Amino acid sequence: MLASDLDGTLLRSDGTIGPRTHAALRRAREVGYPVAFVTGRPPRWLPDIAEQTEHQGLAACANGALLYDLATDTVIAAHPIGPAVAAEVVARLRAAVPGVNFAVERFGDDQIAFAHDHHYRPRWPAPAGTPVGNIEGLIEGGGVVKLLARANTGTDHDADSLLTLAEAVLADLVEVTHSNADDVLLEISALGISKASGLAELAARLGVAQGEVVAVGDMPNDLPMLRWAGRAYAVANAHPQVLAEIPTRLPSNDAEGVAELLESLIEQRM
Repeated sequence: MLASDLDGTLLRSDGTIGPRTHAALRRAREVGYPVAFVTGRPPRWLPDIAEQTEHQGLAACANGALLYDLATDTVIAAHPIGPAVAAEVVARLRAAVPGVNFAVERFGDDQIAFAHDHHYRPRWPAPAGTPVGNIEGLIEGGGVVKLLARANTGTDHDADSLLTLAEAVLADLVEVTHSNADDVLLEISALGISKASGLAELAARLGVAQGEVVAVGDMPNDLPMLRWAGRAYAVANAHPQVLAEIPTRLPSNDAEGVAELLESLIEQRM
């Protein structure tokens, strides 16, 4: 099976699916070659991708914390951060990064909801009616599948240095990563939950052995799944850390490198 990240990997820089990629995904469906999306996005950001790709199948969302069925628009598995752990993460980050602000993706009652504290500024417009309050109140009810932490605008950190600091203070509590070098934002999941765990769960559900999984990505949050997969590729536009660790390269996302790989995988299978 092919497991692909979305933003910066399968999607072009304008967020669209290229024609060659669309054709390759359609051909994969026709011949029964499994393709899974493994993304940091929450499920609420996937319906337009499902529509663009005509994709029917499973996706690992929120960096592996949620398994999502694109055909039925339902979450089929969730791996949240415990409220006490989330509260300790908030306390430690506040001590290490003055002025840090928080948001959450929560799953409960078969719904995914976004909420944030009073000073958090979402990168994209938040849905109408988004809850806003003290982060302690937002996490105490549980169901937090992704905790987001953004440094304030006056910080001396960039995305990579903030991640290095957070890894040092949170390693015993949670998994922490980032998916955008231009945004000083941490993405935090339950301990042991990552794109690798999500991909492993997807592969098991589909009856695909680890050695038969081919994965593609571009950012630090992709590294766990790239390390786990039987074969791993980095697109040419990938983050320097990914390029340093994953020597096998594809053309960039804008050159539709994933389509080139998928065409080759299908040809080998025929």
